Amino acid sequence: MKDEEYLSLESNVRSYCRNFPVIFKSAKDSYLYDKDGKEYIDFLCGAGSLNYGHNNLQIKQKVIEYLNNDGIVHSLDLATTAKQEFLETFYALILQPRKLNYKIQFTGPTGTNAVEAALKIARKVTGRKQIISFTNAFHGVSLGALAVTGHSYYRKGSEGSLNNVTFMPYDSYLGDKVNTIDYLRRFLEDESSGIDLPAAIIVETIQGEGGVNVASNKWLQSLYELCNQLKILLIIDDIQVGCGRTGTFFSFEESHIIPHVVVLSKSLSGFGLPFAVLLLKPEIDIWKPGEHNGTFRGNNLAFVSATETLKQFWSIQKFEKEINERAKILKTALETIIKTHLSNGELRGKGLILGVDCKKPELAKQITNQSFQNGLILERCGSNDQVIKFLPPLVTSIDVIQKAMRIFEKSIPTGLLRL
Repeated sequence: MKDEEYLSLESNVRSYCRNFPVIFKSAKDSYLYDKDGKEYIDFLCGAGSLNYGHNNLQIKQKVIEYLNNDGIVHSLDLATTAKQEFLETFYALILQPRKLNYKIQFTGPTGTNAVEAALKIARKVTGRKQIISFTNAFHGVSLGALAVTGHSYYRKGSEGSLNNVTFMPYDSYLGDKVNTIDYLRRFLEDESSGIDLPAAIIVETIQGEGGVNVASNKWLQSLYELCNQLKILLIIDDIQVGCGRTGTFFSFEESHIIPHVVVLSKSLSGFGLPFAVLLLKPEIDIWKPGEHNGTFRGNNLAFVSATETLKQFWSIQKFEKEINERAKILKTALETIIKTHLSNGELRGKGLILGVDCKKPELAKQITNQSFQNGLILERCGSNDQVIKFLPPLVTSIDVIQKAMRIFEKSIPTGLLRL
């Protein structure tokens, strides 16, 4: 079968392969290789699922060792040694040092399933139906998660009802001078506003798909205080920007807030294996056995890889320092490129999730297409795909970051499309 013919076997719903139309064969660290041997620097990073790069040797060896010893691969939610070791390690290296008291719920293996569970438990705990989400939010495309996702492109994909959700303006959505928490508070405290008191407010501290929009620490603290005052559960969706992406394991650490529920997935397994959890304050964990279940809650390979990832990277504080050093180099390089080539461009983001707002979607598309031809994989995001997202593995070497920046700069067109 010819390369182009195999596409007829796959659904029209495919997306990433349309933007990067080659057949990939192998991957290592920060690189992907196509079947002809051409190398590409991977700043797509599995949409944030490969924070530790491709095929980390130590993690891979642990997975292979587990398989060679006939370790249990599938177990529903039965107790296994792999699960026990993950729970003990996550508590010792992540929760305990941060003085976080959470129960851990294993959901189906995708982030959107974990979001569904978060919304369900919030409604169960409070007895309320309404959820508050924010402009430009993205939480997944299953029905409940889609209801709290803002982008019309994804919402139009459902013929079902997307009810019981109200959208409010995210930080700076109405301009830097408008405090959108005051705006939200006015609606929630006014019994004639038409907005019912919600069960929960769900928010991304940085809106990855929404355009790399960053909520300030002050805004997040105000939101947290509002939720506590009105007895609303605060759900932090840390699927894309957790697991070290912003420089700390959880993206909300710098804000000094303690959400009622935290959703984790993507890079939680450390190896690209499907894995998702909810972190719940103990008083919220009122599930009856099996009320939210799934056949693949027991992904033991993900337990094994996640445990090794935590031990390798999060048992020492040095890793956070390294992330922030790399982030500073990437940010400085992008600032220089924008100043030189994209005078009206805007840099936004935090840690190792940065976005260049090109203002014009056609320019962003042209740059990412040319970057791909030159050996750099970059994704576009934002309401009109006008933002180029930089999402390198957290372990990307400084040399590779600098090489990627040379490719990016070389890929910016001149002429009419130049800003």
